[in-house]
Amino acid sequence: MEALSNLLDWVHQVSGLSPVVVKRLGGTLLVWVLYAVLRAFLVVIIHRRVAEVGRKYTLTKSVSYFLGFAVAILTLIIWFGNVTGWAAYLGILSAGLAIALQDPVTNLAGWVFLSIRKPFAVGDRIEIGEHRGDVIDMRLFQFTLVEIGNWVDADQSTGRIIHIPNGWVFKNSIANYTAGFNFIWNELPVTVTFESNWQKAKQLLVDIAARHSILKDRDAQEQVRQAARKYLISFQYLTPIVWVSVADIGVTLTIRYICEPRRRRSSAGEVWEDVLAAFAAAEDIDFAYPTTRFYNNVTEGKPEARADLPGE
Repeated sequence: MEALSNLLDWVHQVSGLSPVVVKRLGGTLLVWVLYAVLRAFLVVIIHRRVAEVGRKYTLTKSVSYFLGFAVAILTLIIWFGNVTGWAAYLGILSAGLAIALQDPVTNLAGWVFLSIRKPFAVGDRIEIGEHRGDVIDMRLFQFTLVEIGNWVDADQSTGRIIHIPNGWVFKNSIANYTAGFNFIWNELPVTVTFESNWQKAKQLLVDIAARHSILKDRDAQEQVRQAARKYLISFQYLTPIVWVSVADIGVTLTIRYICEPRRRRSSAGEVWEDVLAAFAAAEDIDFAYPTTRFYNNVTEGKPEARADLPGE
């Protein structure tokens, strides 16, 4: 203690600052040094004891924010005395800052909302406003996405990093692809000609969708049921299904199946490969595509639905 007192006296003599200010500066410096040492120690422990990357990230961030808040409180106490002394000052200051710095304050409130309500977390795939992507970082004033979509099809990454203000959570709807219900429905329309055996084509598509549906895994089935109970979602169909409709160029058979959000494009590619192979082996099934043809109702129409010949 005597060495510390001598050091403070020396700083007072060299800088010309009052002893009170010198003591406060010394106390502040000591608090920040302890913060740096304690944070580094806790981070090392977290990295050694926690193997899961997402949990490690969350714990590291939580420790940093908690210690930073504690340092801020201790620094205020050092400079303004007891709680009663600086609480009034802090209240006046915060009111002024709330007006002058409306957007940063809103972003800070957004961070509090994200921390408590947790509509998404690091690692989730979300859509907010016009942006979609995987959350890779969350800070006091903004969170960061690796963008998907945009000019790239089927939810693939564009490679761009997007920084979004936390205040957006109050102004835009949020869609979470992965939290709670870690599956999405994907649909692939397949159109065959009117002359094709569409019943056979439908059965082929049902079989193909069943092979690629994630619900063939029992664990996935249980996750779907748990999500349905948690969010009161009522699913009429969980197994793959093929819907039938009529288009201008033929009969449209729409495959609907459940897949993982990050595998939508790859699963669609695998399904299409099987569809192409199955239809190529079927002599009575053809793909439909826009064409121009002449149709003579008198000779081609059904006997009871044909138009009368002129003069009849």
